[in-house]
Amino acid sequence: VQLVESGGGTVQAGGSLKLSCVGSGFTYNTHNMGWFRSAPGKEREGVAVIDSDGGIMYADSVKGRFTTSRDNAKNTVTLQMNRLKREDTAVYYCAAGPASGLAVSSEHWRRRRAGVGCALHSDFALWGQGTQVTVS
Repeated sequence: VQLVESGGGTVQAGGSLKLSCVGSGFTYNTHNMGWFRSAPGKEREGVAVIDSDGGIMYADSVKGRFTTSRDNAKNTVTLQMNRLKREDTAVYYCAAGPASGLAVSSEHWRRRRAGVGCALHSDFALWGQGTQVTVS
């Protein structure tokens, strides 16, 4: 079971980056796929999530700037990041969930219906190694 991210790097504020994540070793199309980020001194936060049924959630801080999509035929999820800000600097992680045999939390569905906030990291069981994004 593996998730491998690519596409991180350093970019000037206002620029763009595209992250990709390829999954293997699990039934990709039945899993929700998410992007999370960790910055020094901050808790890990959900950035963008695309559920197995295509439903999407974004953190309020990235709405209108970031776009996520998935290609189930290629076991790939991408995160297109535009108009990057210095506060977007973080390690970005790809994740898949929920864990086998478990259902996502009711909070996941509440946030998705409300269109406010992003998914919880506790609803994701598989994690990539992370890729650094630095906005200068």
